[in-house]
Amino acid sequence: MAPQSTPKIWSLTWPIMIEMMLQFMLGTADTLMVSRISDDAVAVVGISNMFFNAVIILFSLITSGAGILIAQKLGAGKPDEARKIGIMSVSITAMLGMIVSALLIYGTPFFAEALHVPDNLRELSHTYMSIVGGGMMITALNLSMSTAVRNTGNTRSPMYIALGMNALHVVLNYAFIFGAFGFPEWGLKGVAISTVISRAVAFCFQQHLFRHAFGVPVLLREFCRFHAKLLKEVLRIGWPISVNGASWTFSQVVIFSMIASMGEQPLAARTYMNTMESFAFTFGWSLALAAQIQIAHLYGAKKLRQAYYGAYRALGFGVVVVLANTGILLLFRSFIISTFTKDPWIIDMAVSLLWLNLALQPGKMLNMALGQSLGAVGDSRTVMKYSLPSMWLIAVGVSYVLAVPLHWGLYGIYVGMISDEYIRGLLCYFRWRSHRKKHLFAEAFREPAAVRSSDNSSGVVPL
Repeated sequence: MAPQSTPKIWSLTWPIMIEMMLQFMLGTADTLMVSRISDDAVAVVGISNMFFNAVIILFSLITSGAGILIAQKLGAGKPDEARKIGIMSVSITAMLGMIVSALLIYGTPFFAEALHVPDNLRELSHTYMSIVGGGMMITALNLSMSTAVRNTGNTRSPMYIALGMNALHVVLNYAFIFGAFGFPEWGLKGVAISTVISRAVAFCFQQHLFRHAFGVPVLLREFCRFHAKLLKEVLRIGWPISVNGASWTFSQVVIFSMIASMGEQPLAARTYMNTMESFAFTFGWSLALAAQIQIAHLYGAKKLRQAYYGAYRALGFGVVVVLANTGILLLFRSFIISTFTKDPWIIDMAVSLLWLNLALQPGKMLNMALGQSLGAVGDSRTVMKYSLPSMWLIAVGVSYVLAVPLHWGLYGIYVGMISDEYIRGLLCYFRWRSHRKKHLFAEAFREPAAVRSSDNSSGVVPL
């Protein structure tokens, strides 16, 4: 079968961007509504969600590798193999999700202690973590299905599902937190219940979308079939991405634990900063994910020059946008922070940290764009080798030294995180350049001019 036409970067980006923005709005709505309960409740949601992000990384062992291979197989004209990979990824993540849900329902006291959650927040954390954690199987299924669908080039449909899920979540939050519409006033417990219900409703639509994503509807019996060769390909790409993602997330959990040991105010301030920073890099992350899908399609179709230059184009657009978004946050900084909290210490700290985002966000974009591009061509193992030492020696090690022994507090945390982003980003940049000269793209740049012109010698990827 002929290779599938390569999706344009903008047609991939804007639905992902809207979906990410909706997720950002969901997190903002959560934080804003929970802040009406107390700053303690905000701190619990912040550290719990960071922990859940670490748990979700486990599912990326399968979903990340599967997504890249689905795009590559479709680009190479092998839709049957893409279908088999998508189905396997859903089956395996469902099994992982069941195990994780059981552990989180019964093991929250252990995890809260491991995260150094302050004693006065333990009861709140147990309530929130056990309910949301118990729904991790639904989260796993949603992740695997949406990743598969998105890598077929259909980024719009997952966006519509996210829109509905976020709208429902906000309404249920309002009902369950404040006792509106005749519901009981459940507070933080209501936020957790709202999260699980909205994800379950999204799953109902997500499974219908996935079933029709590969042409002929997927049958239930297909989920019982495993293809060893394809699974090996998935794991080859997926395990380094998963290890890399897990390492980053767990490093953030360790950093959050450091902040938690400083007290409730620094923990709440960092949670509010997470919410605001999400706005700054949402478009950049969306662009990096879209570039990964497009580059994987191009690489599978052997359009190597377009694949190579596509990474730089995504990087250039991304840096401009994340700086513009950070500028907007700085312009309205006092108003935005005071919307979340009235605590003067938290407000002053968050405003100060926002200035450091002018340095942080371009480094994040460099890392995201080139890291995702390397993953798209199957070079995820190198990214992992670069990233692990930097995350733990720089992001964690430097942050700890500056924040604790030297008493820089949250400023020290940010210096460590900024240094880590640029070190990893620059290493990915030099690795990507090396592929043009010596490795994956070298053949395309050695071809005669007549051959190159037939493969878009300018390297411009259409928007």
